[in-house]
Amino acid sequence: MISTKVNLAGVELKNPVMTASGTFGSGAEYGEMVNLNHLGAVVTKGVANVPWPGNPTPRIAEVYGGMLNAIGLQNPGFDVFASRDLPFLRQFDTKIIVNVCGKTTEDYIDVVEKLGDQPADMLEINISCPNVKEGGIAFGQDPKAVEMITREVKRHAKQPVIMKLSPNVTDITVMAKAAEAGGADALSLINTLTGMKIDIHKRKFALANRTGGLSGPAVKPVAVRMVYQVSQAVKLPIIGMGGIMTADDAIEFILAGATAVAVGTANFHNPYATEDIVRGIEDYMNLYGIQDINELIGAVAKADTEG
Repeated sequence: MISTKVNLAGVELKNPVMTASGTFGSGAEYGEMVNLNHLGAVVTKGVANVPWPGNPTPRIAEVYGGMLNAIGLQNPGFDVFASRDLPFLRQFDTKIIVNVCGKTTEDYIDVVEKLGDQPADMLEINISCPNVKEGGIAFGQDPKAVEMITREVKRHAKQPVIMKLSPNVTDITVMAKAAEAGGADALSLINTLTGMKIDIHKRKFALANRTGGLSGPAVKPVAVRMVYQVSQAVKLPIIGMGGIMTADDAIEFILAGATAVAVGTANFHNPYATEDIVRGIEDYMNLYGIQDINELIGAVAKADTEG
């Protein structure tokens, strides 16, 4: 009997497959197609302390190998989330990871404190939000800000804290080490890469925001490389994401050093992707006689060292 259980900062998941924030709502919109009981965890859409309207439209554009989005973290705010989404998710035997966004340190702390007595198993902190008080530079692009926001969130959080890292930096390991220094319990990476598309016939930007976040298969080689680098630089468990479409993709991230994986853009292309990936990982383990999925985590690095 194979075991797909993984331990993420003290939280046991029945398998390493979860949804990526912003691609699955908070579960209800996929609930008729996907049995959430089969997933290791559901990661919610970003939750702010007050409703955010998001960016003007158009805010999604298809590109080679993926998509650009400039949704702007539109969400109904904490109160609606707590009264509508959390009760829905509690019906299922899966872990609940709440993605938290904010424009100032105080915004993050407000949400984290409110989640303290809610049925959330972990918190994922989206530090790609622009820091309003620092001129709009994202928290996640300044190592000092990463360490500071991590430390402040940890001071107020009752659940384990996952810091979600932006790839739009010179050296992702510097940001990972800053999050570790601030007391993070786990890391998730990568968030989207900044991209742009221009409609040559209209001679206009395809997105009203001009730039957007690139996700999908095009980013996977970058994401796998960054997960590997971070796994070598810090001792924290990693949730790997970025272009995971199939079980093969997920296994690649696990071999690179990810303890768990998050499936994002694939949900738009194939609503059943997460369940397909869970089954595919089990098939892979049976094919190669792997009894415990933990044998695969970071296996390429171990093989390289032993070789």
